[in-house]
Amino acid sequence: MTGNFSLEALARLPEFNSPVASPDGEHVAVYYDGTGRNELHLVDVSTGETRQVSDGEVPRNARHPLEWGPDSDRIYFHLDDAGDEQNDIWEMDLDGNAAPVVEDSGQCRLTDVHDGTLLYTSSAGGQMNLYRYDRETGTSERLTEYDFGAYSGLSAPDGDRIVYMTNESDDMANIDVYIADADGSNPRTLEIGVDGSESYAVDWSPDGTKLLVADNAPDKTHCGVYDLETKSVEWFGDGEYVEDAIAFLPDENGFLALRRRRAAVVPLVYDFDGTATELDMPTGVASFTSYGDAALVGDSRVLVQETTPTQRPALLVHDLESGETETLIEPVYGDIDPETFTDAEYVTFESHDGTEIGGLLYDSGERPSKAVVKVHGGPASQDLRSFKRRTQFFLDRGYTVLEVNYRGSTGRGREFKNSLIGDWGGAEQDDVAEGARWLRNKDWIDEDEVIVYGGSYGGYSAYWQMVRYPELYAAGIAWVGVTDLHDMHENTMPHFQTGLMEKYMGDPDENHDLYRERSPVEYTENLSSPLLMVHGVNDRRVPVSQARLFRDALEEDGFVKGEDEDFEYVELGEEGHGSTDIEQKIRSMELVADFLDRRVAAN
Repeated sequence: MTGNFSLEALARLPEFNSPVASPDGEHVAVYYDGTGRNELHLVDVSTGETRQVSDGEVPRNARHPLEWGPDSDRIYFHLDDAGDEQNDIWEMDLDGNAAPVVEDSGQCRLTDVHDGTLLYTSSAGGQMNLYRYDRETGTSERLTEYDFGAYSGLSAPDGDRIVYMTNESDDMANIDVYIADADGSNPRTLEIGVDGSESYAVDWSPDGTKLLVADNAPDKTHCGVYDLETKSVEWFGDGEYVEDAIAFLPDENGFLALRRRRAAVVPLVYDFDGTATELDMPTGVASFTSYGDAALVGDSRVLVQETTPTQRPALLVHDLESGETETLIEPVYGDIDPETFTDAEYVTFESHDGTEIGGLLYDSGERPSKAVVKVHGGPASQDLRSFKRRTQFFLDRGYTVLEVNYRGSTGRGREFKNSLIGDWGGAEQDDVAEGARWLRNKDWIDEDEVIVYGGSYGGYSAYWQMVRYPELYAAGIAWVGVTDLHDMHENTMPHFQTGLMEKYMGDPDENHDLYRERSPVEYTENLSSPLLMVHGVNDRRVPVSQARLFRDALEEDGFVKGEDEDFEYVELGEEGHGSTDIEQKIRSMELVADFLDRRVAAN
């Protein structure tokens, strides 16, 4: 049944982002937009009381995480200009006084805070590399200089060493763990994975003798404990599922991890004897709130963010000893009855070459039903069994939704994820098209009213589907999508040039013809159904030139822009690569709703 709630009522449901526990365990810092704007709040763990700390100083778009100072007296946050992601690092005390800490010309990402120093990565020098900021002197020092970028620096407990990840291999899929002295000198690679595998270090043991690591050399990511004295690693798990390491427990009796299973995420605790205990949570996405100590609330309690397709996110405190769970932030539904939300069914279908592709199917209940093939971004990402506002928006308007975890998605292992390397725009787009055919073949789906929708890499997919498989779709919506791979490589941020474009497509000059062949802008003449193109003018990941090039190519081919014409084109000011801001969400959903109401026949 449709029409259970208004678009605005859904968009205005408050949400929280980036919850992190203070080192003393007394508070949780969290972004929350209950006032209508994203603001920084503190939640008292003992009482559950919430206090707003900021008043407009933090970004409207809560994309980047928070970090506590080691004395629990301040919170660090990232501040950009209207969604352009060229973040500076700011701090705020518990009374709401804010001040800049690191301001430079690139994108800054805070990775660790230790006593009087901050570790952060920055693209100020071109490529993303690791820097250290000294609070006493107010100066920054560059610690690494890599061609492919460095990520996720962590200080040892005593501050004498750092650990980070980078790639110096000819295999672009490779990521290695490096340990170095605190000033970046004497870097050495830890022997963890194999060439071509991705290795990560996520936490130091409290005594600084071990590292919690993960690696996907055996295909599915597994967790391990690396002993720095013996230079050996003990691996955990039987390899059945992808498992991500999160944090050591304070008593060093085990560690936290996440298990991915059929588009669900399950939190688990590993004892050092190899026993894995899953936390008892509903089937959905239940995850520890961040890497390292950010999820730890005292000696035995942990923060868990929990959601299902029909339950909006809740923030929980789970006691690992007693098994008891308290709710710090309840999901809010306003005047919407949560019973009207639609659950997801995990489904599989066979792609063109026999590969099994998984996905999530949401049945609108309408007969016959219009449908949306909704494609996630990344591409190294995954549609999970979580609450998705936009999916429920489509469902309430009578559209069945299929979310496709095409090859290249995470959650199924290294081989499946890396199958996209060298084949961007190839087999994975066949997977999406095969999903559309699978959906259209259901007798309760109106095959004349199937649309494709996606953002970022999903936007690339929407463009590609509309010009390479035009017979499958009645309309398409491409949000901040890639259209021209050469222009994307030239104008995106340096770490996306290497870590995304060159990783998947190789050198743009050496592989010139492949870059052209896999660019949707080369096939605009094939457009045969209405297309809505939306792009933020401040997008630095996928620059707005991507949308403009596709628009211009359509017009050169004789297509007409405008309402009820061949295609529609919208540029969003004061917005970058998507947004969590309520007013911007309302605007974007109104654009989609208006387009669908005019372009896809109502039942």
